[in-house]
Amino acid sequence: MSNLDIQAIRAAFPILKREVNGKPLVYLDNGATTQKPQVVIDAILNYYTDMNSNVHRGVHYLSQISTDAFEVTRRKVQEFIHAKHDYEIIITKGTTDSINLVSTCYGGAFIHEGDEVIISAMEHHSNIVPWQMLCEVKGAKLQVIPMKESGELDMDAYRSLLNANTRLVSVNYVSNALGTINPVKEIIDLAHAAGAVVLIDAAQAIQHIKIDVQELDVDFLVFSGHKMYGPTGVGVLYGKEELLNKMPPYQGGGDMIKDVTFEKTTYNELPFKFEAGTPNIEAGITLNAAIDFINELGIDNIKAYEDELLAYATEKLSEVEGIRFIGTAKEKSSVISFVVDGTHPYDIGVILDKLGIAVRTGHHCAQPVMDQFHIPGTVRASLAVYNTKEEIDALVAGVKRAVAMLV
Repeated sequence: MSNLDIQAIRAAFPILKREVNGKPLVYLDNGATTQKPQVVIDAILNYYTDMNSNVHRGVHYLSQISTDAFEVTRRKVQEFIHAKHDYEIIITKGTTDSINLVSTCYGGAFIHEGDEVIISAMEHHSNIVPWQMLCEVKGAKLQVIPMKESGELDMDAYRSLLNANTRLVSVNYVSNALGTINPVKEIIDLAHAAGAVVLIDAAQAIQHIKIDVQELDVDFLVFSGHKMYGPTGVGVLYGKEELLNKMPPYQGGGDMIKDVTFEKTTYNELPFKFEAGTPNIEAGITLNAAIDFINELGIDNIKAYEDELLAYATEKLSEVEGIRFIGTAKEKSSVISFVVDGTHPYDIGVILDKLGIAVRTGHHCAQPVMDQFHIPGTVRASLAVYNTKEEIDALVAGVKRAVAMLV
């Protein structure tokens, strides 16, 4: 914590100065989206005032500087996740778009009837539904790694699921509903030993944990810009060069082609083969500023501070009578989900909002998780580097007040 000036960090986020319902904003919904620092906001303004133009297609000055800025982001992402090549970085609309790209292109080409795809019991719907759709079309089988009551994956069960028919494993790095940090390196190594490829959903990890795709030896990795202090509408698919070259394009259109005739179309090289049409140029360019912001703070410093904040929040919320934490894994990251006896999560969330405290309530697009715990949903407080212990104190006081009103 001593390595970061939290008040200076907070000052970089204009929205944190505002009030909600006459109370200072306490923003604890970072798992859904993070707030944006002034440097990202300025970068958005700068794009539209100084360089607005389409990319990759023009010889004029504005197009060239926009293209250069867009490609700077690609290289920045490459460095951030330690990819071998910048052309292994595909710019997408977000995590969901990236998963669907892999499901459609890799799954469509290489998964067949009788093959098996493995996901886990703690996945976000965006890492469940695309694989269900693929398996239905292909006649493949979807297997699910079970989860323990602690919110940890049953790794022995995972080992037993892997077999000669396993073609792909797709799991999250960090659970958005529970905060569990999964043993992704072990998951990847076991899958590779069985001859399967692996996709890791890093949407809830990229802003909290240092990621090295070469060290992990992961085949595909996906994440979104808006969860890492960047703009909405942009995300990343990292894929190993060999796999991306084998996959057919995701969509047809401009920029993903080399040559088009009515008889035949020749597809473009990586990464452009998977980037049809005009991208979200503004978001693609300004994601660079968000990565710079994280790099300036240091991802290890961010993790250390957030771990401290998570421990403090867990300790203080334990004071609430009747509270039950959903997700008690030994390794967690920046998410606290809970229910309180005699209350509904939605009611607690509404009362907290009246106090200016923003949390998320419901199933968090992870209905199978809620079904396993036999609950309709949870109250989820998700933390970011700009949150403080004083905000945690406000959360605890608010939950206690809500419980006193509801029980």
